[in-house]
Amino acid sequence: MGASRTSESGSSSVPFERRVALRSTGPAGSIADVSTDPADVIPYRASAHDAGEVARLLHDFNTEFETSSPGVSVLAGRLKSLLAGPSTIAYLIGRPAEGVALVTLRSNVWYGGPVALLDELYVRPHRRGHGLGTAMIDRLLADATATGISAIEINVDESDVDAQRFYERQGFSGRDPGTGERAFYYALEL
Repeated sequence: MGASRTSESGSSSVPFERRVALRSTGPAGSIADVSTDPADVIPYRASAHDAGEVARLLHDFNTEFETSSPGVSVLAGRLKSLLAGPSTIAYLIGRPAEGVALVTLRSNVWYGGPVALLDELYVRPHRRGHGLGTAMIDRLLADATATGISAIEINVDESDVDAQRFYERQGFSGRDPGTGERAFYYALEL
């Protein structure tokens, strides 16, 4: 499934940091319980040194949604190696981190550049609705454009209509861009 992006942030002349701040405001432009510290609303790319923090957030994500996790130490060990390589990217937001986006890259015969899979996007419950997820998607899209990534794919559970609406607001579609047919994801764990 290819991703398309609306011009809302892609062609804006407003600096990235300002777009994030604008999206974090509540009614009548008031700040909606969001820190004004730039480190709190600007996503940053995690390094292998951040593997423990990324692992904690991913483990908390699975725990919150009652999905099995191998545990923080196993995840951290895997992430330390993966984040040191070229095919796995993680973005964190906040200090301490309140959200994470985990992305893996792969080549694809149909595109000139790599295809990114947004494996996970998680924001701690008390920070949801404050623009942190949108800021991480914006950072992913900016980096993807700058590095020649051709498409971004996301898998969303059918019952997770909130996530579907979120991604659609970001310009993603659950339909094949060429035919308009509904896109499906199939998996087989080995």
